[in-house]
Parts: sequence; C-alpha cells; structure tokens
Amino acid sequence: MRIVLGFDDSPHAAAALRWILGHEQPAGTRVTVVSVVPTPVAAYVDVLAPAVPYPTELMEQLTQHHEDLCKKAEGDLRKAGFQVTNKVLPGDPRAAIVDVARQENADLVVVGSHGRTGLSRLVLGSVASHVVSHATCDVLVVKRT
Repeated sequence: MRIVLGFDDSPHAAAALRWILGHEQPAGTRVTVVSVVPTPVAAYVDVLAPAVPYPTELMEQLTQHHEDLCKKAEGDLRKAGFQVTNKVLPGDPRAAIVDVARQENADLVVVGSHGRTGLSRLVLGSVASHVVSHATCDVLVVKRT
C-alpha cells in the first residue's frame, strides 16, 4: 500500500499522522510525507509599484521548518514499521499533494481538515476539499479530535 500524508505544523496534520499510526496497514506499506512551503502572494497598492521580492532568507527558514516537521513525522512512522520518504516542495499545497499522489501512484491520501466554513473557506480555499476533488485515489480527511 502507498500512502501520501499531507503534513504541516497544524494540529489537523498531527491528527492525520495519528490516524495512520493508529491503524494497522498491510506489511510493506510506504508513506510519503509531503509538506509544502506556500508560494507567497504579493499584493500591490498601485499598478506602477515595483514588485518586492520575497526574502530568500525567509524562504530558506520556512523550507528548513518544513524539513524538520517531515523528519519528525518520518521518525514516528519508521518506529511504527512503515517505509517512509518525505518531500518538501514549494508552491500550492493543494496541487502539490495531488501531484505527489499521482507520481507515487498512491492508494490513499491522508490529510487533516481545518474545519473552515463559509467565507473563510471561500477566501482561503480548502486543501482537503481540493485533494478530495482532484486526487486519482482514495482520500481520507481526518478531523482533529
């Protein structure tokens, strides 16, 4: 079995990790932990305003933070007997998780639900909703407990 775990530093992602750890999987199950460093979105006050580059140092710190998160999740999964790899990618978490699931020929994607509704969901989007709609395999959305 091949599982892709969408992972960040939220309690919802931690719940998704706990779900995998708490449920028996077939021998040889491989888990790919995917953490995505969101690409910054610049806002402009005036059309003629020059673009301000996103500080390279900040992107490096964010990438390192996501790598540290993945290493911890990887360690927990290895202790439980899973084969594990991790990927830290830049970009849109919604698209990245779906892309990795396709590349890995995943059987299951596990993501946490932030539980947003209404306007906040419309404005911020929903990673879980996008993955459910676009993944080519089964998707499990874990609610934080």
